[in-house]
Amino acid sequence: MDKMTEIAFQIILFAGNGRSCAMEAIQEAKEGKFEQADKLLAESSAELGKAHSFQTKLLQEEASGNGKGVNVILVHSQDHLMTAMTVRDLAVEIIEIYRNK
Repeated sequence: MDKMTEIAFQIILFAGNGRSCAMEAIQEAKEGKFEQADKLLAESSAELGKAHSFQTKLLQEEASGNGKGVNVILVHSQDHLMTAMTVRDLAVEIIEIYRNK
């Protein structure tokens, strides 16, 4: 497996973890457990930060002229990360709605 594919799988892993934490945070807020929801949001941010770090490495390599093209797994990882980041952003808003009920 080449380095780019390994990085793509790391992005998928951490993005998936971040998305899962964000979804769990919504469920906790739905039950009025806002402290737990906030902890899960923080965990989601940390996981997405790890994924973003791997993405940044790829971008830096590309910018320095060492890009190796694009493969389907990399495209999938980018899609996965952006979707997970959107879920986390929406979770923050949904939790605020529950908090202000």
